[in-house]
Formats: sequence, C-alpha cells, structure tokens
Amino acid sequence: GSDDIIAGNVSKHIVLPAGYSGQPKKGHLIFDACFESGNLGRVDHVTEFEYDLFIRPDTCNPRFRVWFNFTVENVKESQ
Repeated sequence: GSDDIIAGNVSKHIVLPAGYSGQPKKGHLIFDACFESGNLGRVDHVTEFEYDLFIRPDTCNPRFRVWFNFTVENVKESQ
C-alpha cells in the first residue's frame, strides 16, 4: 500500500505502461532522484499523462513530506 516504507531514491527509473514489452519509446518517462536532496522513492504509472509519485520523508523529520526534488527525462511534445 501507499503506507509502505520507501527506503531509497529512484535512480534513472523508466516507467512503462502495464503490459508493455520492448524498448522504451519517447514519452516513457525516466525519473531520477539519485542525487543530494533527491527524495522520490517510487513511481507508479496510472495513464499516459498520470503517475503516482511517492516522496520519501525528510531524514530529520520523518513525519512530514513538505518538499520534493527529482528530475524527469524522455518527455514527448505536449506530454
């Protein structure tokens, strides 16, 4: 569930639609938070334009998730 503990950051994680097999195409987003202050722990594909993002808690204050820091690559025009 969404309350699962997220231990680390995603690192160049390619998010593919369910049932898709083959090489990633333009528009299959690549998420990365493997850098200082990155805090994206998990990404779930919902639709072509919708993703559920799970942010790791702040190291010094695990009760709160008040900021986010990650990158997204491989977007297609008007996505």
